[in-house]
Amino acid sequence: MEPLVAWLHYLSMIFIGAFLTVELVLCREGVSAAHVRLLPRVDIGYFVAAMVALATGLLRVFFYAKGWPFYVSNPIFWVKMALYVAVALISIAPTMTFIRWSRVLGAGAAPLPSPGDVSRVRRLVHIELALLALIPLMAVLMARGIGR
Repeated sequence: MEPLVAWLHYLSMIFIGAFLTVELVLCREGVSAAHVRLLPRVDIGYFVAAMVALATGLLRVFFYAKGWPFYVSNPIFWVKMALYVAVALISIAPTMTFIRWSRVLGAGAAPLPSPGDVSRVRRLVHIELALLALIPLMAVLMARGIGR
């Protein structure tokens, strides 16, 4: 079971990066109505992947891999967790924006998002991707015994 949980954990991290990349591709200046409608659905995929990463990560910490004492005593683990939480917190603003854009478009109350709004969301998604890229680095450092 442990190899399956590890594989799902790694795969979910790949999917997180993929969904964030799709959000960047869809959310750009001149975003179309079709893309505005699609962004909340892509964001749901991102959320599901993030929850799978969290669930499988917790399984690995408490039941598989090196055991919880290895992780909780390692400051690199806490950096990794802080990065995950930072990405999750930063993702709230784009998620809420995608939902708002979609609702406004659906109600026919306003035009497509302004370039300024799009630029702000893109900046946040870029930050999410940059922080996400550091998470596997923390995993590699822990696996090499760094931080112990």
